[in-house]
Amino acid sequence: MTIALIQVGDTIPKGEFGLVEYTPELEDASVCGMPSKLSTDSWKGKKIVVFGVPGAFTPTCSVNHLPPYLEKFDEIKAKGVDAVYCIASNDVFVMSAWGRVLKTGAKVQCISDSSLAWLDAAGLSQDLSHVGFGKRASRFAAVIDDLKVTYIGVETDGGVGPSGVDAVLAKL
Repeated sequence: MTIALIQVGDTIPKGEFGLVEYTPELEDASVCGMPSKLSTDSWKGKKIVVFGVPGAFTPTCSVNHLPPYLEKFDEIKAKGVDAVYCIASNDVFVMSAWGRVLKTGAKVQCISDSSLAWLDAAGLSQDLSHVGFGKRASRFAAVIDDLKVTYIGVETDGGVGPSGVDAVLAKL
């Protein structure tokens, strides 16, 4: 069964994600942090940028996708964005470790949808079994304002274009 891609104007599906919120103690690589839950309900009344990557610690995601969001974080915030999230199907500890390696701090929060429940419901997952990855997040970016999608950019040709920070900034 194919689920339709979420569109501009749609209300996002309800969802719950895993995250390890940044604290200064996490600068010590031996500290794991305590996982907690983040609900899409907390996005009510807020402007959110969420971008999806197929996997933490993968080349395009680690070099071309997440770092530009970190570099242009202040520009994003200046456009009225309340929070920026990077989502993948990796587990919460992998997402936390990846964010720590890339030094996201409290700026870009790396969240986990390891069951793909929200990503599937939004039509933002893909099957990468042909390269040994199984089912993963699509490479995408979305702007969500008060739980409504105001921008969605999904990659179809590889690389980072409509899911990149410059495309998002142009739509804020």
